[in-house]
Amino acid sequence: MVTPLISMLTTAKIIVLKIGSSLLCDAETGTVRGEWLASLADDIDRALEGGQKVIIVSSGAAALGRPFITSGRKLPGKQAASAIGQPLLMTAYGDAFKPHNRKIAQALLTLEDTENRRRWLNARATLFTLLDEGLVPVINENDTVATEEIRYGDNDRLAARIAQMIGADLLLLLSDIDGLYTEDPRKSDDAIHLTSVSTITSEIRDGAGASNQSAGVGSGGMITKLDAAEIAQGAGCATIIADGRADHPIARLKSGERHTRIEAPTSPQDARRTWLKGHLTPEGNIGIDAGAAKAIAKGSSLLPVGIQSVSGQFPRGSAVAVIDPSGATVAKGVTAYSSEEIDRIKGLHSDDVEAALGYPARTAVIHRDDMVRM
Repeated sequence: MVTPLISMLTTAKIIVLKIGSSLLCDAETGTVRGEWLASLADDIDRALEGGQKVIIVSSGAAALGRPFITSGRKLPGKQAASAIGQPLLMTAYGDAFKPHNRKIAQALLTLEDTENRRRWLNARATLFTLLDEGLVPVINENDTVATEEIRYGDNDRLAARIAQMIGADLLLLLSDIDGLYTEDPRKSDDAIHLTSVSTITSEIRDGAGASNQSAGVGSGGMITKLDAAEIAQGAGCATIIADGRADHPIARLKSGERHTRIEAPTSPQDARRTWLKGHLTPEGNIGIDAGAAKAIAKGSSLLPVGIQSVSGQFPRGSAVAVIDPSGATVAKGVTAYSSEEIDRIKGLHSDDVEAALGYPARTAVIHRDDMVRM
């Protein structure tokens, strides 16, 4: 029998997996739980062999670096600990995936990188390139440059923003508790486990309790996981919250390990189209020929060769309207080029774009995933 859990885990095309410090690091020694991480790498390798793509959002740098500093837990100390611990963290992941001949890639992001459209596009393009090349991106918040005001404070929300950014089907939050309860199970014997949730209500939030400070490492709790799940829901991405402390946590889930599923009301593709259609106010227009209009109607990206004109001044990452020869708006989207760049490359074949710009070029002016037809 294919359960909803197994279906999510096996059919999701893109999975964002969040690993907390309390799972990755031994609280007493401040070192990596090597055998556990190796078992997780084995689970991920099986998913990759099945054609799925996996992005890891991993805490742990500060926890690994903390034994090497004496400046305490204030922000400068945390940033220094992260600077020390980040290479240790990546070495641990590299070692874990080495038996599977898998290469990893590091990406350090801050809140601004997911809120600023230009940075968002750059990060998104980089992550897709890494996934297409068969690598496993390992993302952490860039604690060494982030300040108290712009920090996520927990990688749960960062993981949700990444899932939103790349159109992931599943956000998997591995924790030290097996999901949501009506009350805090560490404090109440009357707490009831919730297997599936469609709407995150105030009652569910009340039952989530405060941040988990008992683990010894990490800063998150169930509230941050609910915040992350709400972000994911809005992007059409389902969320699973599960206990990941034992070896082979994903394989255990597929075998029926207890968890909480937070359903998404729509697919990532439909959610993105809805957002694009309802929230983009064009900052300029791109005029296209009849051939490009037909291609867009069939779901293709907008390429330079089909562009006849550009109006308005706008930077890369701006919302624009796409106008056909009759003057009708046939699409809206987020452009990968500025108005000045588009003016230089309009009408060119893709092979000629890089020479015209003088630097490496992207194939599409507006990728089909960043465009909605009107």
